[in-house]
Amino acid sequence: MEDSQIVELYWARSEQAITETSDKYGGYLRNISWNILRSHGDAEECVNDTYLRTWNAIPPARPSALRVWLGRIARNLSLDRWKQSRAQKRGGDEAALLLGELDACIPAPHGTEKALEDQEIAALISLFLRDLSPETRKIFLRRYWYGEDLTTIAACLGCSQGKVKSSLFRTRKALRAYLEKEEVLL
Repeated sequence: MEDSQIVELYWARSEQAITETSDKYGGYLRNISWNILRSHGDAEECVNDTYLRTWNAIPPARPSALRVWLGRIARNLSLDRWKQSRAQKRGGDEAALLLGELDACIPAPHGTEKALEDQEIAALISLFLRDLSPETRKIFLRRYWYGEDLTTIAACLGCSQGKVKSSLFRTRKALRAYLEKEEVLL
């Protein structure tokens, strides 16, 4: 079923919308949540919460890119759950590692008064990513958006882990230089 048809089902308040969303994007959403949480139960809960958030948001929202929209919801819910569980147990894990890798490239968290500045930073990062080669952009997004491990990225792109590591290192370094050039305080 086409995304526009699924969105129309949400607008009609048909429960079939959730079934169609699950059939088409369930695996994609579970993958995003699993890569962040490393727990099948928590990932499944985040996916179900994604369906609920989508049900509550459409209408009035009418996403033009449903896959991306759903992925963002699942990712944000998964990160929230990860932060909550991390606050409870304070242990090291893969999500901490991948978020820690970007610490030197992005500004420290700000209060709500900096929300517009954060949007500007997000726009700058988006511009930076558009200028990368397709392969470099895929590596960066697979690691830092989808939370995939180095082995998975290398296997999917048919290259070595060393190439993935060095690409990520160079891209983080270039991102930091780009943001400094744009006068973003890191």
